[in-house]
Amino acid sequence: MAQRTGEEAAHDSPKDALRDHGSGIRARSNAEPQMTSQPTPSQTIGPFFHDALLDRDRSELVSPGHPGAIRIEGTIYDGSGEVVPDTMVEIWQANRAGRYDHPADDREDLPLDEDFSGFGRSGTNASGEFSFLTVRPGPVPGPDGRVQAPHVMVSVFARGLLDRLVTRIYFPDEEEANAVDPVLSSIEDQELRRTLIACNEGGVLRFDIHLQGDKQTAFFEF
Repeated sequence: MAQRTGEEAAHDSPKDALRDHGSGIRARSNAEPQMTSQPTPSQTIGPFFHDALLDRDRSELVSPGHPGAIRIEGTIYDGSGEVVPDTMVEIWQANRAGRYDHPADDREDLPLDEDFSGFGRSGTNASGEFSFLTVRPGPVPGPDGRVQAPHVMVSVFARGLLDRLVTRIYFPDEEEANAVDPVLSSIEDQELRRTLIACNEGGVLRFDIHLQGDKQTAFFEF
């Protein structure tokens, strides 16, 4: 797997970002517009997240009193090591039984949790920080049927990005499962692989995301 690899996402529309590639149109004086090969200047998205998409708090996927609640916190950094405010982070995950709340997951032998959708959204504050309250997901099958280690899928939307960045959070105390996970084990670079594993800081899982630079997080394209 290259630094950015393919993965099959189990979620759809609120998690999907669109990129439009326009072509310049030059009008002729006598009639129809003529398509040219010259592209128009690219435009970046945002910043509009706090105004348009973060109108309500979706960072708590479970209540604080939930017996299986865990907190995931992190900071978004750019290639220079500066924090990135006004970023939107979305997560998508299975429940504790390893089942997604999605029509494509029809494994009726595994229970669904009526109070857990598996989708969360958090904006970053002025210090580039985000936070989620969720549960530890169970293991899930991959596209080829091999079992994947418990993980949380992450999408990052930020100013300057024409498309979202996609990564994963793995758990530090799942060494055995992580060692045979088909996605993690396909990343040959050990340092890059470690960017996908959260750190336990006093019961809080910390997962910082570096968009570029020497510490860049491993991202996936699909």
